[in-house]
Amino acid sequence: MNNGMDSMIDMYLFETNSLLEQLENIMLEAEKAKAFTSEDIDEIFRIMHTIKGSSAMMEFDSISKIAHRIEDLFFIFRQNNTTDTFSDAMRKELFNLIFKTNDFMRTEVAKIEQNEPISDNIDNFINDINTFIEKLDAGEASPLETAESKKSDDKNTVAQSNASLQSIPATTSPYIIKILFDDGCGMEHLRAFMVKSAIADHIGNNFKFFPEDVETNSETCNYIIDNGFFIFLDDETQVDPTVTAIKSSLNIASFEIIPNPAAEETQHKEAESVATATETAAGNTTNQSKPSKKSNHASPAPQQAKQSIISVNLSKLDNLMAIVGEIVITESMVTSSPDLKGLKLDNFTKSTRQLRKLTDELQDIAMSMRMVPISGVFNKMNRIVRDMGQNLNKDVRLTIIGENTELDKTIVDSINDPLIHIVRNAMDHGIEENSQDRIAAGKDSQGEITLEAKHTGSDIIITISDDGAGVNADKVLEKAKRNGILTKPENEYTKREILALLLAPGFSTNETVTEYSGRGVGMDVVKQNIEKVGGIVFIESELGQGTCITLKIPLTLAIVDGMEISVGKSTFTIPITNIRQSFKCSREEVIYDSLGNELIERMGDYYPIVRLHNLYNIETEITDIEEGILVWVEASDKSYCLFVDKFIGEQQVVVKPLPPYLNSFNIKNSGVAGCTILGDGNISIILDALSLHTAFMNSL
Repeated sequence: MNNGMDSMIDMYLFETNSLLEQLENIMLEAEKAKAFTSEDIDEIFRIMHTIKGSSAMMEFDSISKIAHRIEDLFFIFRQNNTTDTFSDAMRKELFNLIFKTNDFMRTEVAKIEQNEPISDNIDNFINDINTFIEKLDAGEASPLETAESKKSDDKNTVAQSNASLQSIPATTSPYIIKILFDDGCGMEHLRAFMVKSAIADHIGNNFKFFPEDVETNSETCNYIIDNGFFIFLDDETQVDPTVTAIKSSLNIASFEIIPNPAAEETQHKEAESVATATETAAGNTTNQSKPSKKSNHASPAPQQAKQSIISVNLSKLDNLMAIVGEIVITESMVTSSPDLKGLKLDNFTKSTRQLRKLTDELQDIAMSMRMVPISGVFNKMNRIVRDMGQNLNKDVRLTIIGENTELDKTIVDSINDPLIHIVRNAMDHGIEENSQDRIAAGKDSQGEITLEAKHTGSDIIITISDDGAGVNADKVLEKAKRNGILTKPENEYTKREILALLLAPGFSTNETVTEYSGRGVGMDVVKQNIEKVGGIVFIESELGQGTCITLKIPLTLAIVDGMEISVGKSTFTIPITNIRQSFKCSREEVIYDSLGNELIERMGDYYPIVRLHNLYNIETEITDIEEGILVWVEASDKSYCLFVDKFIGEQQVVVKPLPPYLNSFNIKNSGVAGCTILGDGNISIILDALSLHTAFMNSL
């Protein structure tokens, strides 16, 4: 497949996924409101029309055919507005049908992304849609418009048609065709020129059109959006081939044949004999024209906003971030060069300050380009709550707070699965089985799950809370004991430590296997995925009041704020987010456990002392506890004190991955997360606080 085709498929996948996500959001809101607004119907019709056209162009016939039938269904709604009078059963059937279709299309698009063949067996889907349409035709919805309302609409149509002629130059042509393009299709002036060329192929160039400079003047876009594109015909024999040419053109929302009142009387009467028609591109059916809503909403401002946003392949942003990181390192190497020590270079110093300012700004801009709102992940949870609510017969609402909070695109993709699992757990485990139990406990009969995101410095805090039954700590401890995962006597476990057992591999509080839980694959997967992106998971719960799971995640993985430390002649970097405190201590403050391991007391608890020079066999002259510095480090549910020689200082560092050939040495399980290049050209190892604790415990 050539690069041009690859680019087209990438654009198709991006557009289709965006449209399907938009469709799902519209359906969820409409289901909550138990009705479609006219804007919802128009938008769903447009979405299906776009998917149908683009899928047909890419020869994905199964997706195109299903989109076409859903488009036909919503065309009926557009014409008759039948959804307001649906019974509850009919409305539920409609929503389930559209959600089922949406899921099928998502699955097929995912197959295309994986270079897998798409399904061609769509008979069941088509039959379901046809059955629903047959119910509409059988009169199960509201009756069609009456003759009186039709007559009134005809009068309104004529008045609006005459009003639309005021925006064009005076003409004596008896036949005027007004063409409207799909909302948001873009480049309307060039699309108008293509329509004009198609008409010329059918009837020659003996006709006029307005605006006349669509081929060369891009500013005619705004006029066409507001008023339409007009074709002027002098001969009745030109009408049918012109209509045929318009029907074969792309992105035509509707067209209308308008009799010209300024023409001669005989021509005028002849023109009135031609039925006024509005043709949609979807059904190729002539219908009564509707008032155009485009003139009320279209303006130059939205067009400019649309053109100011482009989609960029994530790999290009990765490359940009890598280059920016190299620039930051090189700038530091130049300004900190040992060759410049002792030289008085005032102008050079001023220039380096300006260079530092510009590189900082470049770094911030490059990082911001990778930032995306978390709303894309949060909004997916609406569908999960909706589907599980129906399957489990639970009435639950989802409340979303801080959905505009932004973080790195890579991290957003990484937390999608953990969030899905946590929300499913809240629905299955957390919310009570029936509303009577909630009412008896003094709660609202409708359960609530809350998703919240907020910034705290260089981290983002995501909380997933429910107002359900909460976690019974005694049962958790009992189950952990049966599973043999306790590491100390039961009475020594704090409540926080007991709840942390829920994150242990293979632990599940569900006694029975259901569609959603009880298979022993649970919160440990959530913990692993969050820790892969440098995050931490906390669980809090009160029996009878609910559960809150907190995820603390760094904004980006590319650049981190770190504390440079030294041990002997080696330099290490500890992420600032893992450091709780640094302090000096005396020999008297150090105590020993039964195995002779060093411990120190901080804030009422005792923590092991990890001597980095012993763990990594580094030669150093500072081995006395009073000469070095202790750094209180915390990662996930692990906390300890790291003994180092001295602090060098805080610095923002560019994270460099370790070479692949080092994987065979299991170096990542030794407390090493990566490396960075310092201003003097030396390499500093970035420590992974969690795996460092594991390496220390394995060394005992």
